[in-house]
Amino acid sequence: MKIVEPTSTQIVLPSGELMGASGRYSKRVSELAGCYADHGAFQALVALRGDEIAYVVDQFAPKTTEGDLIFGTSTLEPGDVAGEFFMTRGHLHKKADRSEIYQCIAGRGVMLMETLEGRVAAIELVPGHIVYVPPYWIHRSVNVGPEKLVTLFCYPADAGQDYEIIAAAGGMASLIVSDGRGGWRQAPNLRYVGRADRTKPGSVE
Repeated sequence: MKIVEPTSTQIVLPSGELMGASGRYSKRVSELAGCYADHGAFQALVALRGDEIAYVVDQFAPKTTEGDLIFGTSTLEPGDVAGEFFMTRGHLHKKADRSEIYQCIAGRGVMLMETLEGRVAAIELVPGHIVYVPPYWIHRSVNVGPEKLVTLFCYPADAGQDYEIIAAAGGMASLIVSDGRGGWRQAPNLRYVGRADRTKPGSVE
């Protein structure tokens, strides 16, 4: 058995960078095609800001085997597409019985969650708040404020991510959009088609 050495790290604000991260990936605005309801507005945004970074994920992953943990930071830029706030792609864990926690470090956001059957939960994120994402819940972060949304996440190292489950259903059942008064509200996603045959535990590979 290989012994992993204890370590510590630090989150740098306002960038959200995780010092000593073992991995980093980013998504540009142009790489989020299909995420937003208004395709025309998204294409117009891509023409102006397609090369800009929409969000960055830093992570510390000592191992990827059962029994360990992966943690890191997600930094999501502010913005909207025709009133629909900037979001991460979102995912369900490939091992769908794995849970996750998110703590808001900076900014203001919403953790949008959905069961495989389409039941929706939306929990606001403000600094200091922690959201528990139970097993079998699809989830994505949404930035509803004017500043970067920085969250700290932690999940089992063997969980994995299934990103395609959202795209295959036409998105999530609800959208997080501006309420026109500086806040946010949920709106139905008219593209949503549901997730037939993926509703039983263990059906996600």
